[in-house]
Amino acid sequence: MDKLIYQFEFGLFFWQILIFVGLILLLKKFAWKPILDAVNDREQGIKDALLSAENARQEMQNLQADNQRILNEARAERDAMLKEAREMREKMITDSKNEAQAQGQKMIEQAKAAIESEKNAAMAELKTQVSTLSLSIAEKLLKEELSNKESQTKLVEKMLGDVKLN
Repeated sequence: MDKLIYQFEFGLFFWQILIFVGLILLLKKFAWKPILDAVNDREQGIKDALLSAENARQEMQNLQADNQRILNEARAERDAMLKEAREMREKMITDSKNEAQAQGQKMIEQAKAAIESEKNAAMAELKTQVSTLSLSIAEKLLKEELSNKESQTKLVEKMLGDVKLN
């Protein structure tokens, strides 16, 4: 068996080390900072999106708590009206009893309608905010995705391929 002899060539080793150090310095100067900036920007965008989602969730919980409070107040008001209506029923004749019950029922319906309209308005506003946030996120993602010519070309080619298939 022949033994393999490894020779150490200092000149080749020196040039390889020199080229490697040069490459590291070039990457540090020209590539490392933009890459880190892009990663940090993306991280900040994700943090902002999570914070916005958490704020929306908190606002939704607040709206639900407000709706529950309004509903409880309406129930308390309804209970007070019913108690008053019972006392009036005992004191009034049959005709005035019917009129008082109709008024009480009308007020309950108005309170329910007011609660429902406030709830619908709050839900519509929340949907608007969520859709605005979603559109903003989609716009940022599309801008980032289509920021260079190569990715635009790939997207156009893909869409043309899809059109030809259909």
